[in-house]
Amino acid sequence: MKRVLVTGAGRGIGLEFARQYAAEGWEVIATVRDREAASALPAGVRVELLDMRDLGGLAAFPERLGGEPLDLFVANAGLSKAKWIRTAGDAEDWQEVHAVNAVAPTLLAEGLLPLVEAAGGRMAALSSQMGSIADSSGGYVAYRASKAALNAAWRALALGWRDRPVTLLLLHPGWVQTDMGGPGAPLPVAESVAGMRRVIAGLRRRASGAFVDYRGAPVAW
Repeated sequence: MKRVLVTGAGRGIGLEFARQYAAEGWEVIATVRDREAASALPAGVRVELLDMRDLGGLAAFPERLGGEPLDLFVANAGLSKAKWIRTAGDAEDWQEVHAVNAVAPTLLAEGLLPLVEAAGGRMAALSSQMGSIADSSGGYVAYRASKAALNAAWRALALGWRDRPVTLLLLHPGWVQTDMGGPGAPLPVAESVAGMRRVIAGLRRRASGAFVDYRGAPVAW
C-alpha cells in the first residue's frame, strides 16, 4: 500500500488530497492543528496534530512516523495575511506567514528525506503563481514573498538532492474555491486536486524542482 503525508488536511485543498488518495486505497497520514479540524476527514485516515508554527514539533515530527517509507509528502498547509506591510503588526504577520509557508515545509522536507528516499518517492509543495516574480498583479506582499521563498528553497533542495532517489515539485493549484480563494474562484477544489495528482504521478526524475500548475504547464519563476 502506498503511503502519503498531507499537511493542513483539515479543509480545502489538503482535505481533498486526503479524500482522493484515501479513495484510491493509499494509507493517508493527515496533519491538522487541532482535533476539531479533523472531523471532515474520511474514516481510516491517520490524523496527526501538528502546528506549522512550532519549529521544534516540526523537527521532531518525522520520528512519529515510525521509520516506514513514505511514497509522497504533500506540503499543503499555508497561510495568507498582510496585504501590505505598513505597520509593525503587518511585519509580524509577514514573519508568521513566512514561517508557515516557507520555513515549515522546508524543515519538514529535510526531516522526511530518509523516509521518502527509502520509497524512491516524491515531495510536492503547494506554491502559487503569486509567488512568481514574473506575476503582474500586486498586493498580498507577505503571501507572495513567502511563496517566492518556498520556490527558492525547494528548488535548492532539488538541486542538492539530484543524485538521490527523491523527486520534488512546486505546484500552482490555480484559483480554487477554498476559504482562501473565495467563492468567486473559477476552479472547484476536486478538479484542482485531481489535476495536481496527475501531475505528481507523471513527474520524472529529471524534472525535479520544476514549478508547474495543476495541468502540468510551466509557471515562470
